[in-house]
Amino acid sequence: MLSINSETTRRKPNSVDAHVGRRIRQRRLWQNMSQATLADAIGVTFQQVQKYEKGVNRVGAGRLQQISKALKVQPCYFFEDTPDKNQSDGQSAANQTEIPPEVVEFAASEEGIELIKAFSRVGDNDVRRRIVMLLKSLSAHEW
Repeated sequence: MLSINSETTRRKPNSVDAHVGRRIRQRRLWQNMSQATLADAIGVTFQQVQKYEKGVNRVGAGRLQQISKALKVQPCYFFEDTPDKNQSDGQSAANQTEIPPEVVEFAASEEGIELIKAFSRVGDNDVRRRIVMLLKSLSAHEW
């Protein structure tokens, strides 16, 4: 009789799992929600939320549905901009721009989210342009 070891049948997280985890973190931060609050909403520990966000643990379909409800998005939100096979083969998908990892990382940080929220509330395009010029000028200096 063939015995199946549960470790060998368990699938390890992959790049899509890591992407979903990053999207969970981005949305949670955008909602100003702590890991503990999300954990309470979906019935897990905050450590489990950390593992989901880091891509260490896979998020099952039912759990993803709970997370999407708690974060007020559709489940498909977590799969937006998922790297596809064509991109991993070096071919770029149509209408998609390569975003450097450091930009994605900054946009997911607390500072990045605060900056994006504040900037998006500026309604005047001329003021927005001037803000960008100011930031470019500041970044040119050695601080």
